[in-house]
Amino acid sequence: MKRSSRLSLALHALVHLYHQPDTAMTSATLAQCLMTNPVVVRRVLGELREAGIVSAAKGREGGWRLAQPADQISLQSIHAAMGESLLIRTQSDPGDEHCAIVRAVDGVMGEFIADAEALLAARLARVSLDDIARQAGPYPLHPPHGENAHAQ
Repeated sequence: MKRSSRLSLALHALVHLYHQPDTAMTSATLAQCLMTNPVVVRRVLGELREAGIVSAAKGREGGWRLAQPADQISLQSIHAAMGESLLIRTQSDPGDEHCAIVRAVDGVMGEFIADAEALLAARLARVSLDDIARQAGPYPLHPPHGENAHAQ
């Protein structure tokens, strides 16, 4: 099973927006940076827009921008906006709910997962977009032909 990369894609896009504070970035430009389709960018950033993390404008000068200062955007708020879990669920098939063993395993594993998610959320709340963007350093938006901007 392939893990979802939506959170990674969102963080990557947000770091690009951080490094271009005076310029709105189009979905097409971000898609080129992220090596994906503009529709994927719009879907992911649309969820962040609903959470108030980014804003979007249409038209000639339109595009995506950060809606808040990067030091006020926690990884936890980004993760919550994406609406997905970073942890693998272990619940059994719904048809097995009458089995006492399945209920016991699901109950115990559910407690472990809930504890792990609470720890993860607390840790994500302590890291901001600003922290990540500063570690990433400035990268050229459009590298010379044939080069990968992230390999430098």
